[in-house]
Amino acid sequence: MHQMGLHKHVAIPPILMVCPWRLLLCHQHQSALLAGVTAANSPLPPETGSPSCWPHTRWALQLPSKASGLEKFEGWYLHSRDYKSPQSFSGKQVVVVGTGNSGIDIAVELSHAAKQVFLSTKRGTWVLQRVADGGYPFDLSYLSRFMQLLHSLLPQNASNFFLERKSNARFDHALYGLQPQHRILDQHPTISDDLPNRIISGRVLVKPNVQEFTETSAIFEDGTREDIDAVVFATGYSFSFPFLEGCVKVVENQIPLYKFMFPPDLEKPTLAFIGLIQPLGAIMPISELQCRWATRVFKGLQDLPPSTDMLADIAQTKEKMAKRYVRSRRHTIQVDYIPYMDELACQVGVKPNLLALFFTDPKLALEVAFGPCTPYQYRLQGPGKWAGAREAILTQQQRVVRPLQTRARDCPARSSTVPHIFKVFFSIGLIVATLVYVSLPR
Repeated sequence: MHQMGLHKHVAIPPILMVCPWRLLLCHQHQSALLAGVTAANSPLPPETGSPSCWPHTRWALQLPSKASGLEKFEGWYLHSRDYKSPQSFSGKQVVVVGTGNSGIDIAVELSHAAKQVFLSTKRGTWVLQRVADGGYPFDLSYLSRFMQLLHSLLPQNASNFFLERKSNARFDHALYGLQPQHRILDQHPTISDDLPNRIISGRVLVKPNVQEFTETSAIFEDGTREDIDAVVFATGYSFSFPFLEGCVKVVENQIPLYKFMFPPDLEKPTLAFIGLIQPLGAIMPISELQCRWATRVFKGLQDLPPSTDMLADIAQTKEKMAKRYVRSRRHTIQVDYIPYMDELACQVGVKPNLLALFFTDPKLALEVAFGPCTPYQYRLQGPGKWAGAREAILTQQQRVVRPLQTRARDCPARSSTVPHIFKVFFSIGLIVATLVYVSLPR
């Protein structure tokens, strides 16, 4: 911007957008500043209240409090945040504590270099795969409006039963020592295609929680002892915003934000949190919608509800989350991908009208209903409408398949994740059911 001379024509309003999904994590007493619109070596904004946009927060590393003896351990230990590559662990015996996504990825990678990797888990975990049925990406196959509708219609136990059977069909979680006591939808899932292969080859050994460290070994809760050289703690983070203590307060990773974005008690809505969520799905499409809503609020094009209404919504969301998920610091900012995207889209006025599409553009409606829920759907109408959204949706399956077609063959690839005839019958049934529901006396 400076090179092109545009900085003379751009004024940044005095609005703070906190974007934790783009952070450089801090360690100990160091704070991490990531300038969203200014260079990394720019001076700090003066205290006079000049325009600023500083995505800045502090994330404290969580280390297990019950693992005694760590101070006398003669090997080295680190948090997953500080892990860079497996080379320094070559020929070592390593314990990875934690079976979240970071822990699983590190354990799998280390297993190619380390002499032995021990994967320590407190409660176990359900593991989903990135590559779904037919070799298609998981989100392409399962993050659709049709699948979301089925999930909402089925009882939670039925959804759990189906997903657990599907996960265990790939590999038996109990056989591999990973099956937890809680159901599969009671936690944020772990995603890994490689972990079962590393376990069955003996490169990764699943162990219970670490009870105690000695000078050269780890003692686990089942009484077994393993000689180790290093420990990697993939035990998560605690986030805080010390520079915003007057606006928001974080307690046990609980932060009171309306729709996970807006503090409810500000006199004017000039502060928004972008990306402070943990979805099952991509975070960037959600963050984009959050930004679209935040900018409309900042510009005065939309108003937020009264503070009492926002507080009630926050309390209701917190209650639902507590009922659904295992009690954990990682489940305080959990959102469902499509329902949360639709919530934001309703605020912006860009949620696709599926029923209207079935009457005006059935071909597009079928893809919106049964195809993957991609951000193009929120560019079909309303503010920020894009003329190319329809074509992008109708051709998205082809763009996913094309990079895989690296050799000529006779049989064409399957172009859709749901048989076309099933789409048609289901669509007709959906329209009829909607019309019947609308015609019922109130």
